[in-house]
Amino acid sequence: MKTLISTNFELPKQVSKYVGKVREVISLENDLLVIITTDRLSAFDIVLPKGIPHKGQILNQISLNMLNSTKDLVPNWLISSPDPNVSIGKKCEPFKVEMIIRGYLSGHAARQYKIGKRYISGVRMPNKMNENDPFEKPIITPSTKSESGHDEDISKEEILDKALVSEKDYNEIERYTNLLFQEGSKIARDRGLILVDTKYEFGKSKDGEILLIDEIHTPDSSRYFYIEGYEERQKKGLNQRQLSKEFARQWLISKGFQGLSGQQLPEINSNFTKMVSERYIELYEIITGKNFIPAKIKNIESRVKNNILSFLENF
Repeated sequence: MKTLISTNFELPKQVSKYVGKVREVISLENDLLVIITTDRLSAFDIVLPKGIPHKGQILNQISLNMLNSTKDLVPNWLISSPDPNVSIGKKCEPFKVEMIIRGYLSGHAARQYKIGKRYISGVRMPNKMNENDPFEKPIITPSTKSESGHDEDISKEEILDKALVSEKDYNEIERYTNLLFQEGSKIARDRGLILVDTKYEFGKSKDGEILLIDEIHTPDSSRYFYIEGYEERQKKGLNQRQLSKEFARQWLISKGFQGLSGQQLPEINSNFTKMVSERYIELYEIITGKNFIPAKIKNIESRVKNNILSFLENF
């Protein structure tokens, strides 16, 4: 199936273009930001060579749903979505940290725990925990934002010491992080899911307002478990059924790849991309409560460009 791997066009009044692991971010003169969500998949900070059908549309539309659901709690950057793969909003100066919040010992935290570490981003993790056990209360474990290479855990104290974020601003984004996680957890519970952990990014608009930016509560930025069967699986020491891209990471790990030096990426075949696509569609339908309607995939890049231009002409 056709996928959107990259775009190769320039928009009117375009100032710059940043190509991330999954998103392409175009900055315009009139303080607008255009984010195009591609079908690329990254794992262990490596972009896989094949796209995942409909992944960009799914990520963008889940994020739109969540941004609209939480905008009364936390102000965000979004103005409009003129195309299934596109969001347009206010240009912000991003803070140089990602706010990661964890309700359970899973993923990166669990991997660190297994090798004997009890601190993550300066936060103490209790002894005698099993993987996927809940923390007594969610912990915030920030990381640096790296344009290339691996993000790194960083403590609140280091963030303030290095003046990456002022204390006043940090306290605000910490408060926003807790509010968003509480609301995201409630939305997930209503759909039979557990929001295990997630990340939020924030920035300042031209007028100095702190805004939630980028995506939220998508399978790329979050981990979900099914509520049904969670307790039984924990008691038996079984892996949890989850909807996130952790299953893609685990597939790579099973093939001997964790993004480390000297490791060779396994073959990414159509069976793998089809499986990942089906998982993303499943999460979309569960978390939104809506049937997934795929957008037309013929000439995806032209469709994206024309829809953006149409919006800009009328903005």
